[in-house]
Order: sequence, then C-alpha cells, then structure tokens
Amino acid sequence: MRKITISRRTALKGALLAVGAGITGKFLVNSEKNAPPNSIITDFKKVNYGPLFGVAKLNANENPYGPSASAIKAMNEAIQKGSYYVSYAQKLKEMIAERHNLTPSHIILGSGSSAPLQWLATKMTKEGHILGPDLFWDTTSKMGSANSPFGIERTAKTSDLAIDLKNMLEKITSETALVQITNPNNPTGLLIPPKQLSDFCKLASKETTILIDEAYNELTDKPQENTMIPLVREGYDVIVARTFSKIYGLAGMRVGYLLAKPETVSEIDSYGLGDYSLNQAGVAAAIASYNDNAFLKYSRDKILEGREMLAEAVTLNGLSFLPSNTNFMFVDLNNLNAEAFRKAMEEEKILVRGIYQDYTQWSRVSTGLIGDVSKYIQALPKVLEKISSL
Repeated sequence: MRKITISRRTALKGALLAVGAGITGKFLVNSEKNAPPNSIITDFKKVNYGPLFGVAKLNANENPYGPSASAIKAMNEAIQKGSYYVSYAQKLKEMIAERHNLTPSHIILGSGSSAPLQWLATKMTKEGHILGPDLFWDTTSKMGSANSPFGIERTAKTSDLAIDLKNMLEKITSETALVQITNPNNPTGLLIPPKQLSDFCKLASKETTILIDEAYNELTDKPQENTMIPLVREGYDVIVARTFSKIYGLAGMRVGYLLAKPETVSEIDSYGLGDYSLNQAGVAAAIASYNDNAFLKYSRDKILEGREMLAEAVTLNGLSFLPSNTNFMFVDLNNLNAEAFRKAMEEEKILVRGIYQDYTQWSRVSTGLIGDVSKYIQALPKVLEKISSL
C-alpha cells in the first residue's frame, strides 16, 4: 500500500479551506443546492416593506403609484453595485441644473430633502431664529435647532389658515437667520400666489435668507409658475427645497435636494454628509424617473382623482376642507376632536393624521390608492357618528 505524505504547505492550505468552509457555512442560511456562494436566503414574504395587508395608509403624503417602471429597472441594475459608494450623483445634479438653467454647484443632494433641510436649520440656528408661519412642516427645523440657543418663531394664526406674508415681513429682526415657508403648505395644502410670494422673497431676502420648501410643487396646476427657483438663478438670497418623495413615488428611496447660491450650498454642505448620505438605488431611480413625464402625469391624475373623491365625500358628510394643491386634504371636523377621529379611523384599519399643535378640529388625510380612499369614504359616516357621541 502506497504511503501518502502530506507536506506542511498542503496541510496549511487544507486547514485554511476548512476554516473558510466554516465561515461560509455561517452565512449560508437555509441554503439551496444552486445558491451562489456567501448568499443569504431568507423568506422575504414575512417582511412588511409597506402598509400591513388591509390597512389604508393615508397619513404620510406618499405616492403609492410609484416608483415608476423606469425607476424600478434602474434600481434593479444599481443594486448589483450596491457594495460601492454612489459615484454618479453628479449626473443627477447636472440633470436638475440643466432644467433650471443653473450649475451643479447650485445643488446639494441628500437623503430626501429632510437631510439638507436639517443641515440648513443646524447652520442657521447657530446665528439666529427660524421664522415661520404658525402652521407649517417644521420637523427639520425642530431637529436642527434642538441643541441651539435659537429656535423657531411663528407668526400669528389667521382665520383662513393662510400664511400672512405682510405680518411675516414685519416680524423679521436682526435675530432672524432664516424665514421658512412651505408652498403649497403642509398640512393646510394652501398655495401662495406666485407673484405675491416672489415679491415677498425679493423684499425679505434683503434682510435675511429665505427658504421655500416646494415638496409639492409638481402637484400644483402650474408648477413652473409657482416655483421660486428663478430667484435662485437671479442671485437672491433664496433657497428652494425639492424632493423625489412625493410625485416621483420614491419616499422610501430617500432622495431630495436644495437649490441655492453656490456659496450657500458650500456652507450647508459643511454641516452634513453631502453625497455620502445617498444610496445607489435611490439616485439611480431619481435619474431614471426625473424626466419620465408619462409616469408623472399618471401619478398626478390618480392623485387628483382621489382628491376629488375626498372632497365630494367630506362635503356630503357635512364637513368642509381647505382648497388643496397637494396630495392631501385638511378637513374641518366641525368641533370634533381630530385625535379621537384618528383613533376611530385606525380601528377601521385606516391611518390618517391627528391633531397639529392646538388645531384640535382639523384632520389631514392623504390621497393614497383609490381603493384606500374608498375605504376612508365608506368609514367616514360611521366614524363621525361614533366620535359625535363621545
């Protein structure tokens, strides 16, 4: 019988292979015969990536008709290179710049518009207060000013819940570092006429920096007329925020941007992570869908259809609402409590927003899938009757 000898080198190689096999085995979870090396196979059916089955999600102003087919195709390709940091964010900046006759240096990208908005708030509240209307989307301003000696100052309430620009102009002082306006506003859905807002920005920007959050611009009747981006191009101290979370249906992919003077962009960027806050799939989806006009039209049509359905149902049930230019509606519950309404709707597996600040009788509902809007409409009489008896 032939004696088999094993060299020291061969023995070492075998030992390393055995160790490697052990490591690989830890990562082969529920492995299948033809699975690629080091793959993790799991049951993704148990993961809820969106609303739970049977739940009508009408509380977060998302566009459930997205992402577009072009965005999904791009994401499928991009995730194959998900091991790399984003290297093509410049392409998206160039596309945005070209549309608005700006340069890429006028644009800062972030994880949704929320990230650069928070960076901006952090920067500005080191210098002074943020001045806003009594009711606006103030989440990023609150977060940015959390550790600052300065905070948010608000103008007085108005009877029609509109933004009082005259009063806002009068409230600007030497301690006002930023004026923040969401247009159309959230949660009211109200739109400031473009000439009125433009005149305000030109005057107010002589005193301080102006931020116009245009998250819902593409849902207005005339987006190009309603935007304040031309003021950025003209060199005013104006910042405009945009996002891919709404009309583009990419809320979960987290891509947004600010447009401002290049020197302002550089200052804001120093408070954040810049392109490092982005992800491969999100940027790929944004690039693919930015000029997908067929998808944008389809989404807008469905959103308007849902909004018309809500308007009719709310009116038939004896309620009123503010005229909306967004994918949500602010409903007056006629002195009924909005938090009680939210809880009662949740019992019907319908999610809406509750009370904002001390606006106890106002409830915000988003225009989600048509079927989900129908669930809200069907439950509305029952819920109103229930909370009326409380």
